[in-house]
Amino acid sequence: MSARYDVVVPTVGRPCLGRLLDSLDRDDGPAPERVVVVDDRPGAESAPLELPRLERLDPVVVRSGGRGPAAARNAGWRRCAAPWVCFLDDDVVLGDGWGHRLQRDLAGAPPDVAAVQAVVRVPLPDDRPPSDLERNVAGLQDAAWITADMAVRRDVLQVVGGFDERFRRAYREDTELALRVLDAGWRLSTGDRRTEHPVRPAPWWVSVPAQRGNADDALMARLHGTGWRERGQAPRGALRDHVGTTAALVAALAASSIGRRRLGAAGAAVWCARSLRFWSRRRSPGRDTRLESLQLLATSFAIPPAATWWAALGWFRARHLAPRGAADRWAPGVPELVLFDRDGTLVLDVPYNGDPDAVVPLPGARRALDRLRARGVRVGLVTNQSGVARGLLSEAQVDAVNARIEELLGPFATVQVCPHGPSDGCHHRKPAPGMVLAAARELGVDPSRCAVVGDIGTDVEAGLAAGARSILVRTPETLPDEVARAPEVAADLDRAVDALLSGRPAERSAPTAARQLQEAVT
Repeated sequence: MSARYDVVVPTVGRPCLGRLLDSLDRDDGPAPERVVVVDDRPGAESAPLELPRLERLDPVVVRSGGRGPAAARNAGWRRCAAPWVCFLDDDVVLGDGWGHRLQRDLAGAPPDVAAVQAVVRVPLPDDRPPSDLERNVAGLQDAAWITADMAVRRDVLQVVGGFDERFRRAYREDTELALRVLDAGWRLSTGDRRTEHPVRPAPWWVSVPAQRGNADDALMARLHGTGWRERGQAPRGALRDHVGTTAALVAALAASSIGRRRLGAAGAAVWCARSLRFWSRRRSPGRDTRLESLQLLATSFAIPPAATWWAALGWFRARHLAPRGAADRWAPGVPELVLFDRDGTLVLDVPYNGDPDAVVPLPGARRALDRLRARGVRVGLVTNQSGVARGLLSEAQVDAVNARIEELLGPFATVQVCPHGPSDGCHHRKPAPGMVLAAARELGVDPSRCAVVGDIGTDVEAGLAAGARSILVRTPETLPDEVARAPEVAADLDRAVDALLSGRPAERSAPTAARQLQEAVT
């Protein structure tokens, strides 16, 4: 029996995406149940992503708003329903027999193995020494945890809450997730499938902006302690040397500014010597042209202050964060904020209701909300009210109805209302993520620590687009297609809250619920 899996591919629209999807489509192994392409381009709403024409696969495209690979992967796996989610970078090249090897990797994984990584190879030139950039990328081959090709159990992602979206670059977000998975008691392993990660063309100065990764390292140290490198098998970089080089430069400038010329000259000499030594280490004798050698020289002088600056900024930004493992009232995977749709989810759906006396809570709504409040989980309301745009009710009437709902169901930490119609192009109107993101921003909660509960597909779409967990509560008005597309489906509010407070998936996956609904209809 084949292992069931989905594929998630984050992308910023590079041409290599088409090559990957085409190779995945032509692979003769068992096909994934779903391929989710996450469009992480900023402003992607006005420029649809172009995908190649495929024979076997029909990719689903979702948007994550340019919030980085961690948020993109979260938006992707939350659209999945298969037991395994295989993350692929859009620039990897799948090896021969990739699909069959993946099946063997997944079928052979013991229950305590949370993820199975591919053997990743970085092709380097045979006829010359590798460049500085090629040597840096080749380090991926020895990475203990790399999501360039990584299959993860979906229920593990659910329990640990997915990727930490504070990591906005493709650098440490995979190691950070690995440490939380290990802390939760699972193991990680390497499988038999082979994948290549080519060295992409890059400008000669790319190593300077790449020093922003030092800010991520500072965040890692704050979250996981100073021993995170040993636990995550991440080699120690040259930051200490860079700090020493930068200190010599600062001392030289400071001494010169107060007239201590000899001291300034000594500091400058130390700075130059350390920078030249760094340059010498980066060179590839017999490979570098004169121009490339000069470019390396320029970046060797620029990298130490850039690395020091980003490390200091990272420490400053992370100084108030609580370390992982500190006393926390939320278990792993339990959200800090749950946002509920209004009509049809918490109260009886009265079309364009502007009368507070017509508010009727649905059975179990108050009990479900109070269970979350009792655990310290904040609750909020997110509701489309297009009747305002249509002239059928006023914003004051909407406010009065919401006030009545709070009287009956208890207080909400945030109430978000979109008064626009479907044709207004508002980015707050569900299924757009605007209201979810606004609620999270108002309360200082990361969207990945939020959940959205609603009775129709647009509620689920809004939550997923924001990077939040989404649960569809099935009602008689919920369409079978909406049930089939939802990553999690609950029979009622109580069961949705059970799933949220346990950190486990809802009791039925979308395909199972869809089949049961279809059987009931037929």
